[in-house]
Amino acid sequence: MLRVDPLANPEPLIRRVYAYVAYRIGDGPDAEDITSETFERALRYRRSYDARKGEPVAWLIGIARRCIEGRPSMLEVSSERLKQTNNRDLEDDALRRIALSSAVGRLEERDRELIALRYGADLTARQIAELQGAKTNAVEVALHRALTRLRGHFGDSGEEPAAVRKSQVQR
Repeated sequence: MLRVDPLANPEPLIRRVYAYVAYRIGDGPDAEDITSETFERALRYRRSYDARKGEPVAWLIGIARRCIEGRPSMLEVSSERLKQTNNRDLEDDALRRIALSSAVGRLEERDRELIALRYGADLTARQIAELQGAKTNAVEVALHRALTRLRGHFGDSGEEPAAVRKSQVQR
């Protein structure tokens, strides 16, 4: 049987796993640690990868999910630090990211997971469905509802954060 190496092209996978983890627990050293732990486990168990069950990124996200379980969320960030910057654009961007992180943190666990898989890991609804053992249509509906609830946390301003339209978390 021909074995496929799921880690043959690791750089884009590292970025996607890190983005997913950062959506779940916040940016920084903890996200880097979990991403490293994910790839350490993937290297250790790479022979268990089965290409018939999904793409390498879905396999890695599954590992990352297990690494995250039980760890506290790091989405609570002080905005006071950011107000001290002289660069107004940087400050505005950082405050928008904090608002988004805060809104995502107020969602139910299932909604947070869907948002992280879709916008953090950049998975399609089909890939999310495969990962969760669900139907694609069910994932699309659940994701739509999660985004509606997320938008609700931004009040009546009518401004939808760019990260909700397309992930703005730069990795």
